Amino acid sequence: MPQVIDPLPSNDSDCLTCCYVNTTNKIQVARITNIPNWYFERVVFPGQRLMFESLREAQLEIHTGMMASAILSDTIPCYRLRLHQSVSASNHFLSEDQAANQAGVPEVSRVVKWPETAKVS
Repeated sequence: MPQVIDPLPSNDSDCLTCCYVNTTNKIQVARITNIPNWYFERVVFPGQRLMFESLREAQLEIHTGMMASAILSDTIPCYRLRLHQSVSASNHFLSEDQAANQAGVPEVSRVVKWPETAKVS
């Protein structure tokens, strides 16, 4: 279940469950700044998975840490980090782009899979 400290600013049913993985060897700060009346900022350690809920139009900014500073290194639309449950027996979760790829559409973003050791209930 995603950790939601700051609830989303609206009651829309259009919220997404998203996952971002820090594949670098540096500490990163993930931040969403384009949604009014909502504060979202989390530290993501190397190799860590960050699961969160967001609105479809949200943009996740990734700031990579350096000594006493951070550089904006990526901006990712949250809909590209959305998790889907596949219909396969393995109960993996797939990113929206990977699900589209299975339908014959070329894959254009990161692949996000649920860890195989996790249990889904």
